[in-house]
Amino acid sequence: MTRTAGRIEAFAKAHGGAEAQVAHLGERGARIVLVGADGAWGDLVARTHERARKAVEKSGITVHEDFDGEFAAKVTTGRYEWSRMAGIQVGGPSNT
Repeated sequence: MTRTAGRIEAFAKAHGGAEAQVAHLGERGARIVLVGADGAWGDLVARTHERARKAVEKSGITVHEDFDGEFAAKVTTGRYEWSRMAGIQVGGPSNT
């Protein structure tokens, strides 16, 4: 948990602050989605939802219950994200 909190703190420092949302990944643990104040985003995976929540709380950043419209609107996406995430559906490069 301390290592994960340190990585969250490093992300926040590099991006002028950050906010997070923790999502269950079933048996695989929990995903921590981070959104920086500058719109950059990243994610981490923790072994359990409880460990993820504690790491985020320890890092001192805001935690959202949902990745709702207001929170999602803070993410800045570029050409890479559009081509990799939506590209397959809209004629971009394939994932192979």
